[in-house]
Amino acid sequence: MAGDNPADDTYKTIDGRAEAVFTEKRSKFISIAVPVTSVDEVRAHLDECGKAYYDARHICYAYMLGSDRKVFRANDNGEPSGTAGRPILGQINSMALTDVLVMVIRYFGGIKLGTGGLIVAYRQAASLALEAATIVEKTVDEAVSIVFEYPFLNDVMRVVKDDGPTIVAQAFDMDCRMTLSIRRSRMGQMRNKLSKVETLYFTDEK
Repeated sequence: MAGDNPADDTYKTIDGRAEAVFTEKRSKFISIAVPVTSVDEVRAHLDECGKAYYDARHICYAYMLGSDRKVFRANDNGEPSGTAGRPILGQINSMALTDVLVMVIRYFGGIKLGTGGLIVAYRQAASLALEAATIVEKTVDEAVSIVFEYPFLNDVMRVVKDDGPTIVAQAFDMDCRMTLSIRRSRMGQMRNKLSKVETLYFTDEK
């Protein structure tokens, strides 16, 4: 089954904010790496950064989102095209990270760096921030909701004990309802075990 390979359900990100400073020909580059999980979070961090560094010449950035690393963007914020956002994104890619935003704030020092110099400076600044961050590996989890009759609770809990999913929600009324979360590569195995419990059905298959 697709997704049953454990290598398919892990990804690398950072576990907290990290900062670094790089100076080149009197231009100061302050780089900030933060973990993010949505475009809304990215916007919030950019707004906060814009207010904190309102007097900076440029605030360039790049981000990557999602375990499949398909949502990303790079922004040059007034620097020559391709000299800032792309080098920043390149550092995110070189470390195979996701769910991360890297912002590089530039204070102009009066000496132009040229296209090549800008690329090197933004790349180095982004690299320093990511090197200062703690990189962690996380699993891609999936959730399933089930409904079953109360007499079969022990059967369900035996599967829970054996497979170790997280119980996200549960309710006991006329029927028992549970939402279980487990890493993607183990979902198929758990669903197969649960399907053998009498009266149980998956709410996505109702």
